[in-house]
Amino acid sequence: MSQQDPDPDSTTNLNDVTGANSQLIKECDKMWKDMEECQNKLSLVGNETLTDSNAQLSLLIMQMKCLTAELCQWQKATPQIIPLNEDVLVTLGKEEFKKLGHDLEMVLSTIESKNAKLKEDLEREQQWLDEQEQVMGSLNTLCSELKNQVVPFSESRIFNELKAKLLKIKQYKEKLLFALGEFLEDNFPLPDGKGKKRKKSIQEPTSQLITLHDILEILINRLFDVPHDPYVNISDSFWPPYIELLLRNGIALRHPEDPTRIRLEAFHQ
Repeated sequence: MSQQDPDPDSTTNLNDVTGANSQLIKECDKMWKDMEECQNKLSLVGNETLTDSNAQLSLLIMQMKCLTAELCQWQKATPQIIPLNEDVLVTLGKEEFKKLGHDLEMVLSTIESKNAKLKEDLEREQQWLDEQEQVMGSLNTLCSELKNQVVPFSESRIFNELKAKLLKIKQYKEKLLFALGEFLEDNFPLPDGKGKKRKKSIQEPTSQLITLHDILEILINRLFDVPHDPYVNISDSFWPPYIELLLRNGIALRHPEDPTRIRLEAFHQ
């Protein structure tokens, strides 16, 4: 019988806690009913009709009356202190601790998630850093190899190399001109058959014919010496068949306004 009967002290404490909760709920209900009555009274105050002439002023007056009535009501009301005995305090404390524990668990879960994400970011950044260090090491090695391969710069050596290249170009140019002269002399002689004549100026009064080689040389010199006006007057020393040959093959062009002037086609442009 002694084992089956509950502890009288624990039963008494349970009854006290239950009675405290019921009393607290009753007092909260009473305060809620009082607030509803106040709200109903405030809603009945100020059922005045707004005038069309000054509606905003009327609305402000109504709001002032409502606030004044609410202030008077709160000034007249006497705050009631909820009786808090030891059992009620214990119950409230347990609830607060339970709520606080739940909030702390949520905070802990959030922090753990953030820590896991930060750990992943740290690992990814560390991997990127290792890759960049490997690339930097490869670049440093390549830079060292290139520094060892660089030949010291010398202005005199560069000048001598350019001078040698220019000399080769001049020699090649003279070779081409010589070959062109022989080709023209063999295949395009003067009509009298005497071969190449000495170059004559086109301003001389005597009209002695010149070779095709001389005509081309005059056109070339005019093109490079006076590029803004490369046209040459057709004189009597130019044999007409040679002029027609140059024009028909697109080697020379006639002036668009003066047919007595021709120029060499600018093949170098």
